Amino acid sequence: MDCKTIHDVDVRNRRVLVRVDFNVPIADCRVADDTRIRAAAPTLRDLLKGSAAVILCSHLGRPNGVCVPALSLRPVATALEGILGRGVQFAENCLGEAAHAAAERLLPGELLLLENTRFHAGEQRNDARMARELAELADVFVNDAFGAAHRAHASTVGVAQHLPAVAGRLLEKELDYLGRALSRPGRPFVAILGGAKICDKIGAIENLLERADRVLIGGGMANTFFRAQGIEVADSLVENGALETARALLQQAGGTLVLPTEVVIADGSNADAAFRSIPVSAGLPAGWRILDIGSASVERFAIHVSVARMIFWNGPMGVFELPPFAAGTNAVARLVAESDATSIVGGGDSVAAVRQSGLASEITHISTGGGASLEFLQGKVLPGVAALDPVH
Repeated sequence: MDCKTIHDVDVRNRRVLVRVDFNVPIADCRVADDTRIRAAAPTLRDLLKGSAAVILCSHLGRPNGVCVPALSLRPVATALEGILGRGVQFAENCLGEAAHAAAERLLPGELLLLENTRFHAGEQRNDARMARELAELADVFVNDAFGAAHRAHASTVGVAQHLPAVAGRLLEKELDYLGRALSRPGRPFVAILGGAKICDKIGAIENLLERADRVLIGGGMANTFFRAQGIEVADSLVENGALETARALLQQAGGTLVLPTEVVIADGSNADAAFRSIPVSAGLPAGWRILDIGSASVERFAIHVSVARMIFWNGPMGVFELPPFAAGTNAVARLVAESDATSIVGGGDSVAAVRQSGLASEITHISTGGGASLEFLQGKVLPGVAALDPVH
């Protein structure tokens, strides 16, 4: 950690603005998944125990700078009360008189949640005026929103220019685990990348090929590698614009990059489609598409995962939201959970797969930021981290 943390500041009797990542699913005015809220709880408990008056801000969804009642953070306040076992005050706006009056009334040991920062267009523009107004609410700024750390927004970067700015416990933990993956991984270090597109992960693949002992590729992105090798993939999702990139990565990788050898193909992209497993080398018949990795591919991946000392996994192995094509992703989840390695899982779909499999407790670290973790692993500087006060 090159930035200061909450352990480096005195918060007693001070108002502390905490940027959290409460971008959680809401259904029927209730929080449907409180994982991110629970992840922030250790930082909040530390601050409250230290007699801070804690003011929370977060975005939710994409309201595009206007007030969208369905994206209000009010249900989050209710969920947070249940998690912390204490009352949470709520301000109807993150700016203006409502926010300032609520912050002024807040006493040490009390908690206030501000309304959705993205109800203001200035948030995503990193508007200087909005950042100053948020900063006026508090004496100290704590960024604990790793999931938003790759965005230079008013509540992540702008506000840090006006207050002592430090990392919360969650952000500290994320940077510690991901930093180890980059700079001092246990060996062998195995990265598993899935999802639909190579373009979303080119930088991560390139960087991991230099650092990992093996990079296992599944999901839709594997199809582009297959076509780049001249294998017929029929109606499978392929990025034709990334074929040259795929060829270059294959040449760069040598034996480091490991592709599936068997895939599950279907004659449609729905749960009722006919499906079967075939060797990749056989090519696909017309009208069929690849929707999962097959059991032989899982066995191939298991050879590398079983001996790993560190594992990073981001992205599903197929269309896992459809039951007939979830087996590969679920099998990889079991491989990672049952390994003796330090395991890091990031990205909404792979995290969801781990949770659906009931294996979350077996994972060393579940990252709260898929996009942020990928950018970090590309070697990029995260704006929300760079804005914090340096240790020296």
